[in-house]
Amino acid sequence: MTKKMLLPALIASLFAASAANAATTLIAIGSLSGNAFDLSSETHGLLENGVAGNLLGGVGSGFAWAGGSTFIALPDRGPNALAYNPLVADTTSYIDRFHTINFSLTQNSGPGLAYNLTPTLTKTTLLSSASPLNYGTGALGTDSTYTLGSGVPALNATNNTNYFTGRSDGFNSALPSSNANNARLDPEGIRVSNDGKSVFVSDEYGPYVRQFDRASGQLIKSFALPGNLAVAVQGPTTASELAPNNTTGRVANKGMEGLAITPDGKTLVGVMQAPLLQDGSKQLRIVTIDIATGATKEFGYRLTTGSGVSEIVAINDHEFLLDERDGKGLGDGTAAVVKQLFKVDITGATDISGVANMTSSTPAVSKTLFLDVVAELNAKGIASTAIPSKLEGFAFGEDLADGRHTLWMANDNDFDTATSGDNKFYVFAIDANTLSTFQAQNITPSAVPVPAAAWLFGSGLLGLAGFARRRYPS
Repeated sequence: MTKKMLLPALIASLFAASAANAATTLIAIGSLSGNAFDLSSETHGLLENGVAGNLLGGVGSGFAWAGGSTFIALPDRGPNALAYNPLVADTTSYIDRFHTINFSLTQNSGPGLAYNLTPTLTKTTLLSSASPLNYGTGALGTDSTYTLGSGVPALNATNNTNYFTGRSDGFNSALPSSNANNARLDPEGIRVSNDGKSVFVSDEYGPYVRQFDRASGQLIKSFALPGNLAVAVQGPTTASELAPNNTTGRVANKGMEGLAITPDGKTLVGVMQAPLLQDGSKQLRIVTIDIATGATKEFGYRLTTGSGVSEIVAINDHEFLLDERDGKGLGDGTAAVVKQLFKVDITGATDISGVANMTSSTPAVSKTLFLDVVAELNAKGIASTAIPSKLEGFAFGEDLADGRHTLWMANDNDFDTATSGDNKFYVFAIDANTLSTFQAQNITPSAVPVPAAAWLFGSGLLGLAGFARRRYPS
């Protein structure tokens, strides 16, 4: 690009970012301590790496609205930032789970942001299967420098159940990564069903999309995803799942990172974090799943600025907000540069299910820049070095009393407060006319299981009616 072309392009870029942010503003930030423990006291014992099995962390890998002031926060495969055993990429038999959190969002009459945000953890739910699962035996390779015991959680015998875990060797090597009986699960996206009774979880290992009972955490169903997403040769490390062992399927640790559910509760929409091994650079796949029939479709998505995608959330049944981000910011020891939300529309988009290899000429969904998160946080006085490197969980919440929509974001701190800080939650207000086609998900209030602690919330006693789509004060 010549110097004459550079300045107009820069001005256009800055104008686009400014215009995209104009009607969306940060109104609140809240946090849960990363040095605290969750409410699963039965998992308090030490993991293989010496970390407590109920450490509260990583809660922003997935984030879902559950009605009223309640949200579901999803950690990923557990604390694996501490080096202890490269044979399993330092993963542990951390039991997969999700957390129920209630939020108090109240107006702030003093200095700072417009609202105060106070999260309260009310429940931790472990994910399990009624059927036997494939766990790692610990017998990996011939390197005697490292040893490893069985990957079966001790709690399996205590509770007579089969828990999903984050340890990377929990698979049947004779089958592809789509095998639904694998114990390994790296949860990255979560949404609540419209009846409030179950949650849908997407992961990176399979990739999988699974439905769990919200009250018990037990597996209800595993959806069959397109075969081109899976790898034929499974391995416990990133290198063991790349070429030459695999030339097609998801890149290791970059599977189905984001998950949306349409407001009518009928369709799940997942997005891959990175291009498949067989696809070209910057070419991602969006997958829709009909919940009733299991039928799937695939659509192309072309990255603009980010190195990958973390989340997708539904505006209505055909429009979505999808993020692109880098890995820069707090947790990476650098300054955040790219954290952007794009508005995409699958109306009339080409189903590319039959396309073996995506290229730059493969049809892709239309997209427009909606929000430059870094620019908005900077405008509120938050330095780029303090912006979490992994802002991964997004969800629409209740509207404000003035009609503005709320968009919530959560970070994945990798269970490591020393480098990534606490579990943070950010709330943005969006002018209603900016998302004039927005439709709220219709979650049935009376069906939502409410922890006892949630009855006392905010300024008074809430009945079940409190979980209707009431509005926060403006």
